[in-house]
Amino acid sequence: MNYFLRLEQIFRPKAWVFQYLLAQRMKSTSAHGFVAYETRPPVDALLIDVSGNLHVGTIPTAGAVDAFESLMNSSIPFRLCSNTSKESTADLVKRLDDMGFKVTEATHALSRAPFRQKYEDDQSVGRRLVWTSIGAVAQAVKNMGLKAPYLLLNDSARAEVLASRDWDEMSDPSNRNYDCVVVGLAPSFFDYEHLNTAFRILKGEMQPPDISTSQAERRENERSTDKPVQATTQKIPLIATHRAKYIQSGSGQLSLGPGPFVAALECAAGPGVQAHVVGKPTRAFFKMVIDDFGFEANGECVEEGVFRAGQGGDGPIRRTRKGKIVVIGDDVEADLGGGAVELGLWRVLVKTGKYRPGDENRAGIVPPDEVCDSFGAFVKSLLRDSRDRPEHSRIS
Repeated sequence: MNYFLRLEQIFRPKAWVFQYLLAQRMKSTSAHGFVAYETRPPVDALLIDVSGNLHVGTIPTAGAVDAFESLMNSSIPFRLCSNTSKESTADLVKRLDDMGFKVTEATHALSRAPFRQKYEDDQSVGRRLVWTSIGAVAQAVKNMGLKAPYLLLNDSARAEVLASRDWDEMSDPSNRNYDCVVVGLAPSFFDYEHLNTAFRILKGEMQPPDISTSQAERRENERSTDKPVQATTQKIPLIATHRAKYIQSGSGQLSLGPGPFVAALECAAGPGVQAHVVGKPTRAFFKMVIDDFGFEANGECVEEGVFRAGQGGDGPIRRTRKGKIVVIGDDVEADLGGGAVELGLWRVLVKTGKYRPGDENRAGIVPPDEVCDSFGAFVKSLLRDSRDRPEHSRIS
């Protein structure tokens, strides 16, 4: 501060100069010492957490609905990234619509935009606005060739996982041959009976099929040898939506997340059993969503102007990556850790949802790049930043 005291002496006859400089200095850093919006780098795109960030329970956070609409009317591309595993993606979208977020409207507009990315089935697909850990589970189970998942999921989430293929539903474990265990946030299934069944499957005590052999091959082997197929010694995979230790409940109190139950199964099942986590904050999940923006190797992309006023936009917008992709959420670990750090994303922690004072300074975590009061406050500062500094515009 000596520098500013010296300026005060020099510009004492013009006190307003000193006051302006001091105000700029105070604005450049937040109360916690983290970078504030004046020193935020140019923003290429946003990855937006949902629960605790856009809403808590059935109530939107302060200014979130207006902020979401402002983003729809802006030229800044964004995606919603949710670790929700209590419900399907479709149910999540409906719930957001009911709270006032125009997610369905934005989703329909975005899905009409052509995109060259190819998936395993070699079919072009439209861009996606909402990305969830449940959707990632369905894709992972399909990619791994699994046929009979034991699902510790609520009905809505289970339906999405089972819908993509003709899989069997979870039924009486005494007469089932499961080939994987899937764990999401399903409080009604976190009792001794269900967790013990999951443990036994992982230990190979439920007579699981040889997951390296197809069902047709197993039936053919049984017919040719007249002997039952022996259980394999291959480890049964444990798939987790995410490892969040706790979540914010609608009552405002913290509740256990799926992470502790995943850790318990890993510990009990012993060496060699490690959960395959598919949601945030894994690098693979973030990379999958970022790829949907369509940034090419040369840093350019064509992001269709589909969000503006929800009317299909003004046509294609060519962008050049000049800055950072921002990820914003209320959990410094589950939203902003892991892959977010590895990929060099600009990490913004909001003081809503599960946030508790001191989270940004917690031992053993990489501090966020920025701390904001809320999603609404962040978007307001971001859009003001874009207007005040046109050289940071994403349109080139």
